[in-house]
Amino acid sequence: MSVERVTYRLGDADLILETGKIGKQANGCVYAQWGGAAVIATICASSSVTEGQDFVPVTVEYNEKFYAAGKIPGGFVKREGRPKDKEILVSRLIDRPMRPLFEPSFGHELQIVPTCVSADGVHTQDILAVLAASAATTISDIPFHGPVAACRVGFLNGQYVINPTFKQIEEADMEIVVAGTKDGFTMVEGGAKEVSEEVMLGALAEAEKFIKEMCVLQEELQKKCGKEKLPLNPLDVTLANSDAIEAEATPLLKKACFQDGKVNRGIAIAKVQKELAEKYAEQLEDPVQAKLFATLMDDIQYKLLRKSILDDGVRIDGRKCDEIRPITCEINVLPSPHGSALFTRGETQSLAVCTLGTAMDEQSYDDIDGDRSEHFILHYNFPPYSVGETGKLTTGRREIGHGNLARRSLAPMVPSREEFPYTVRVVSEIMESNGSSSQASTCGGTLCMLAAGVPMKKMVAGIAMGLITEGEHYERYKILSDILGEEDHLGDMDFKVAGTKDGITGFQMDIKIPGVTTEIMKNALEQARKGRLHILSIMEKCIDKPQPLSPRAPQILTMKIPVDKIGALIGPGGKNVKALCAQYSVTINTEDDGTVTIYGKNGLDAEAAKKAVKGITEDPKVGVVYQGTVKRIMDFGAFVEILPGKEGLCHISKLSKQRVEKVTDVLKEGQVIPVKLLEVDKMGRLNLSYIDALESK
Repeated sequence: MSVERVTYRLGDADLILETGKIGKQANGCVYAQWGGAAVIATICASSSVTEGQDFVPVTVEYNEKFYAAGKIPGGFVKREGRPKDKEILVSRLIDRPMRPLFEPSFGHELQIVPTCVSADGVHTQDILAVLAASAATTISDIPFHGPVAACRVGFLNGQYVINPTFKQIEEADMEIVVAGTKDGFTMVEGGAKEVSEEVMLGALAEAEKFIKEMCVLQEELQKKCGKEKLPLNPLDVTLANSDAIEAEATPLLKKACFQDGKVNRGIAIAKVQKELAEKYAEQLEDPVQAKLFATLMDDIQYKLLRKSILDDGVRIDGRKCDEIRPITCEINVLPSPHGSALFTRGETQSLAVCTLGTAMDEQSYDDIDGDRSEHFILHYNFPPYSVGETGKLTTGRREIGHGNLARRSLAPMVPSREEFPYTVRVVSEIMESNGSSSQASTCGGTLCMLAAGVPMKKMVAGIAMGLITEGEHYERYKILSDILGEEDHLGDMDFKVAGTKDGITGFQMDIKIPGVTTEIMKNALEQARKGRLHILSIMEKCIDKPQPLSPRAPQILTMKIPVDKIGALIGPGGKNVKALCAQYSVTINTEDDGTVTIYGKNGLDAEAAKKAVKGITEDPKVGVVYQGTVKRIMDFGAFVEILPGKEGLCHISKLSKQRVEKVTDVLKEGQVIPVKLLEVDKMGRLNLSYIDALESK
C-alpha cells in the first residue's frame, strides 16, 4: 500500500492527513499532524455480524501518551492507566457527531482509537483527533455517511479566531467546538464569559466554511486510497400483520402517551404493548418478529408525539411549546454541609452540595498539556434510582460529560483565588430525572454556592431546548423549552444553554438532522434566553446573594509580608513556620511574592496565627503600643516580648510614676501588659515603657 497524504495550510502550520505508512491492518488508519501535534486514528470492525440491530455498537477510545509531551507519568506507576476526564471528554467529542452517520444495519461492532502521540503545547489535539478519526473511517471499507469535521472558534478582542492556540483559548471571551458535515452542523459545545446570542450565531457562521473545507480534504484522501465499502446487512423480513397491529395500537398508544407523569405514561404504554403482544403471541415467538414489533411500537409513539406538537402545539405532558415546568428551590436542606440546595423542575431534581476547602484541596491535573490545578470543582452523579432502576453506582462517560457542562457553565461566575481564597467543590446528586439533569445541576450549583457564602459574580441558570421539524427543508418546525427525556429521544435537536441575565456561559447542542437553518438557531437561542430569565427570576426569590460563611467552613486569612522577610518566617529548614502551624493548629502557605495564606479550623486560631506572622515579619515601630508578654524579670527591669522573637527592656523607672522598689511588685513573668516602644537605640535594642505609667503622668 502506497503512502498517500493531503495538506491544508492552517494558521502557522500545515495540517497533514496521511495514510499507508502505519496501522495497515486496521480497516482504516490516518496519521494527522498540525504543527507539533500529531494523532494516529484507527477504526476496526468486528468479524461477526448481528442482524436486525437497531443501534450502532461503536466505541471511541481517545487516549494521550505522556511521551507525546516529553513527560513521564506521575505517581508510583509510571504507565498510562485508566482514561482521564479530558480523554473521556474528547472521546465524546468524536463520538457524538460520528455515531449518527453509521448504518445500524451494518451489524458489525466498531471501535475508533485516536491516540495523541505528539503535543507541542501550542496546537490543540482534540480537533486533530476528530479529523483523524473521521478521515480513517472515510477511507476505510466501513459504510459511513461522512466525512465529519470539527473546529474550535474563539472570540478574542472582538474578533473570531478559528482553531486558537492554547494561550488564545485562555484569553478568549468564548471558545466553542463545532462539528458537522458538508450539509450542516451536528454538534456544538463550549463555554463563554457572558457573550450574547449574536456572538454565538456569528461563531457558527465562521465555523461553517472551515468544516466544509475539511470535509473536502478528507474526500480528496478518499479518492486517492479509499477502500470499497462493505455491504450492509439489513433484515430481509418484515413484521407480519404490521398494518393491523399499527391500526389497533395507534389509538391505544395515543391515550397512553399523554398520561400525566413519566411513571404513569410508562405503565400505560407497557400495558398496551403487553396486551398486543399477548394477542400476537404466537407470531412474536420468533425473536426477529418480536424485535420488529418493538420497533413498530416506538415508531407509532414517535409519529404521535411529533404530530401532536406540530399540529396542535401540545406536548406529551400537556404543556405549550415555550412553557417551563413548575420549579421549586430550597437552600440549606442539609444540616452539616457548608452549603446545600434542592432544585426541582418538574420530574428532574438535583441535590447540590457545596464544600469549601483550602488551597491544598485544589484538583491537580497531570497530563500532556502541562501541570495545572483548579480551585473550582464540580462532580455530577447519576444513580440508577433517579430513573427508578437498579444498577451499579459508577462514574461513567455520561457523568463526566454532564458534570463538565455544568462546571463550564458556572466557572466564569466563580470568584478567582485572589477574590475568594477557597477551593470550591460542588457535587450534584441527581435524585430524579426526566429532562436535562445537567442544567438542573447548573441551577442547583448556583444556589448551593450562594448558600455556602461563595461571592458569585452573578447567578447562573440553564435550560434544555428541543426541536421538532417536518419537511425536506423544515418548512414546519416547533422549538420546545425545557424538554422531557421522551422529547429528547424523539426530537431532532438537544440544545442546552446556560448563562446569566446578561449572556451565555455554557452551550451544548446535538443535532440529529442535517442543515439546521440560521433562522431556527436564532429563534431557539431567543426562546432559550427567555426561559433562562424565567428560571433565574424563580431562583432569585430563594436566594440572590451569598450567605455568611458556615462556622464549619475553614477560616482563610491572607496577608502580605515583605519579600525579604519570607526567610525569617519560614526559618531554617522550615523550623519557624512548622512551629507556628503546630502552636495555632493552622496551615500556613507562603508564596514568592510575599502573599501568606493562613488556613485555620476556626477564626480564633487563624487570627492568632496571623498576628504571630505579623510579629515575625514586621519591624517594631517607635510610638506604637504593643500587647507584650513579660518574659524575664531582672533587678533593673523586665524584658517584654512585643512581637514573636522581639524583646525590649522596660526599665524599672518606666514601670510607674511612683518609685518602684522591686520589679516583682508590679509585674510577674507571663503577664501580658500594654507597652509603648520609646526608642530603638544605636545597637538595635528596644526601650519600652509600661503604658499605665505613661497615662499616669
